[in-house]
Amino acid sequence: MGFFTDLKEDISQAVDELTPEEELGEAEVPAEEAEETASVENIDLDNLLDSLDDKEEREIDLADLAKYTEPEPEPEPAPAPAPAPIPSVSAPSNKATDENAVITAGMSIKGDVVSSGSLEVLGSICGNIQINGKLNIIGTIEGDSKAAEIYAENAKITGEVNSQGSVKIGQSTVIIGNIFATSAVIAGAVKGDIDVKGPVVLDTSAIVMGNIKSKSVQINNGAVIEGVCSQCYADVSPTTFFDEFKKKSK
Repeated sequence: MGFFTDLKEDISQAVDELTPEEELGEAEVPAEEAEETASVENIDLDNLLDSLDDKEEREIDLADLAKYTEPEPEPEPAPAPAPAPIPSVSAPSNKATDENAVITAGMSIKGDVVSSGSLEVLGSICGNIQINGKLNIIGTIEGDSKAAEIYAENAKITGEVNSQGSVKIGQSTVIIGNIFATSAVIAGAVKGDIDVKGPVVLDTSAIVMGNIKSKSVQINNGAVIEGVCSQCYADVSPTTFFDEFKKKSK
């Protein structure tokens, strides 16, 4: 803008110099100078300067427009996050813990029960039980039971009883289902087969309706058994003994 202002002042000064002084008459001005003066007077200085100013402004506006219309650089995409490591899942341990849960007499559970500790059932459970510790049953169970050791006293059990160790069935206990264990002492009533790898002791109050497979059987006076007793886990096989006896006698 300063350049065009100076130019306007220079042109105005030049016009003033070309314009004849007031004291000179029109007749005294030479013809050539009169023609130059007329041509200069015909120039619209204001319009000329305004046009120049507009041109400068347009150039500035175009420059600003070009500056603002330049495409902004696209931001670089953020790097993809690294995948989270997959946590390792270890298989559940079968080791028994010191925890001891109690199902109270007024409690009734419908569903399976799983625990790594021991469990005492005074109420009722309608579902399967699988624990790593000892299972003490005084209430009612409708479902299969599996534990390290099982003891039932005055209990009502409908389902399979599977112990990794010993099973003790106290008096007034009724079990309708098969029994699996490494040893068993039975003083209650059992309707089902008994499969024990070790010894089986039937107390005087025992009532068994089913077959017994064990290493040895002790039947106390008063016990009632309706079924077949087989000592198939004994160290001596009766079948093998008599087969060898026949071979020797020939």
